[in-house]
Amino acid sequence: MQQQALTQEQAWEIIHQIEEQVHRVVIGQDELVRKILIGLFARIAYSFRRGEEEKAGSGHILLEGVPGLAKTLLISAIANTIHARFQRIQFTPDMLPADILGTRIFDSRMAEFRVEKGPIFANIVLADEINRAPQKTQSALLEAMQERQVTIGEHTFPLEDPFWVLATQNPVEQEGVFSLPEAQLDRFAMMLRVHYPTPEHEFNMLAASLEKAQVDSVAAPQTVVQIRQMASQVHVDDKVRRYIVALGQATRTSNQDALPIVHEMVQHGASPRSYQHLLALSRAVAFFRGRDYVLPSDVKYISVDAIHHRLVRTIRAEVENIGSDEIVDEVLRHTTIP
Repeated sequence: MQQQALTQEQAWEIIHQIEEQVHRVVIGQDELVRKILIGLFARIAYSFRRGEEEKAGSGHILLEGVPGLAKTLLISAIANTIHARFQRIQFTPDMLPADILGTRIFDSRMAEFRVEKGPIFANIVLADEINRAPQKTQSALLEAMQERQVTIGEHTFPLEDPFWVLATQNPVEQEGVFSLPEAQLDRFAMMLRVHYPTPEHEFNMLAASLEKAQVDSVAAPQTVVQIRQMASQVHVDDKVRRYIVALGQATRTSNQDALPIVHEMVQHGASPRSYQHLLALSRAVAFFRGRDYVLPSDVKYISVDAIHHRLVRTIRAEVENIGSDEIVDEVLRHTTIP
């Protein structure tokens, strides 16, 4: 049975209800919640069309912050607002790829192997403390995040839409963490840094009764797909597309006109995949702002979050403590706005 089409007003009301439900348990962090939802409703193409099925999905998000900033609580709250299958995977140093994807098990009664599916087979997956596991285990997510499918032995299983990965990680300065491979980072549409709350918000946390709070489901999986489709219809002028390309080009040392900070501090710049992610995210930003067209200000708003984790810094940048955020900010300041 096909779900009735939503109007824009109904879509915005559902987005507002999701934010309202989340703020029952998460005090403050308004902009962080909004950016996570922008990732959810950004429609990113990941492959060419095969038959009747379009190959597009939501933008995966990586949250980085020190322990105790309610990253896991925030993601769990957002997941609970959507009536979909949710799986939380706690990454540990001894975890194997099969613990995420599943494996083949020999069935003695049937005298044959059968596939036991892992927790990756869900609509929303929380990869908690993803950088606590070694890179071999992290690589188990690569196919699922990009192709929206999982291969176990000779069997390939498509993942249901929406399929959305939200991961948390501790800063690399923390004990017992592994760095994420560049191929893994590039599959995240955004990396959002979680900062300490304001003193007023921290006071309100102490006054609140978290154990009495309740988060209700206000959207179905098909509703997410519909709103995502609506956001993808936002018009993008060719001048804005060229602006996105110019931003990406400006992060690469191969570009003769690159800024000195890029030549000295960047080893590898933004990938072509980042253009697709930034375009889809900019459309979602414009949709959230009530427009049916993208402005350069929409691109600028989300650019740092969409690009900074894709830059591979030089050793000099690490020694001089020049962060990727600072590099992207400098690129944004010097790139001509159409």
